[in-house]
Amino acid sequence: MSQSAPRADGRLPDQLRPVTFEAGIAPHATGSVLVSFGSTRVICAATIEPNVPAWMKQQRVPGGWLTAEYSLLPYSTHERKARDISRGKLDGRTVEIQRLIGRSIRAVIDLQKLGQNTLWLDCDVLQADGGTRTASITGAYLAARLAVQTLLDTGRIKENPLTDSVAAISVGLLKGRPLLDLPYAEDKDAEVDANIVMTGRGRFVEIQSSGEEATFTGDEFTQLLALAQKGIRELAAAQTAFLSRELLKLG
Repeated sequence: MSQSAPRADGRLPDQLRPVTFEAGIAPHATGSVLVSFGSTRVICAATIEPNVPAWMKQQRVPGGWLTAEYSLLPYSTHERKARDISRGKLDGRTVEIQRLIGRSIRAVIDLQKLGQNTLWLDCDVLQADGGTRTASITGAYLAARLAVQTLLDTGRIKENPLTDSVAAISVGLLKGRPLLDLPYAEDKDAEVDANIVMTGRGRFVEIQSSGEEATFTGDEFTQLLALAQKGIRELAAAQTAFLSRELLKLG
C-alpha cells in the first residue's frame, strides 16, 4: 500500500480527525469544554477550590495546586465499562492517564501565581474511539484557561499563571505506515503506538511510545515525532482560535 494512500476513514496518513471545541458544556464548573477528536468526545471541566492540599500547608509550600481526574463513562465504549467506584478502586489505566493529564497541565502553569487555590481538572469520556488521553489533555488546557480567566476577571488572582498552551496527539505504525491521530480501529492493530504531549511553543512535555509485540527503528521514531509535531501545531492553532472567540465573550 502506498504511504500516501487514504486510510479506512478517508484521511491521509498525516491528517487529524475533525477537531471541535464547545465551551460551557458544564455550567457549574469554573471553565468547561467538550472536545471532539472525530468520534472521541470528552467533557473537560476545570473547577477552582479556594484551598490547597493539607501536605502543602504542613510543608508551607507557597502557591496553589493542580490535580486531574479521568474517567470513561460506562456507556462510552462498545461494551459497558463498570464504574471504578463499583469495583472499589481505580484501575491502573485510569491512574496512569489522570497523572499524565495533571503532569501535562502543570508543565505550563506557574503554581505560585495561582494563589491559595486548587485547580481541579475533570475529564469524563462520553464516547471513546481512540485518543481519549490526548483529547483530554488538549481540552483540559482549554478548560483551565477559561477558569483562569474567571479568576482574573473577579480579582482572585493578579496574573495569568499559564505560561504556554499544551496539547497532545497519538501517532503509530500500522502495517509499517506512520499515521497521525489513530482511532480505535487503527490503534488496536498498530504495531507501534505513541502519545506525544507538547507545548504551543513546540517543547516536549512527555513522550509515551511502545511496540506491541514489535520493535521500531530510530528512523521510524523520527517519522512519528515529525507527524506528532505537525498535528500538535494544528491543535495549538485550533486552541488559539477557540480561545480568541471565547475570551472575547468573557470580556
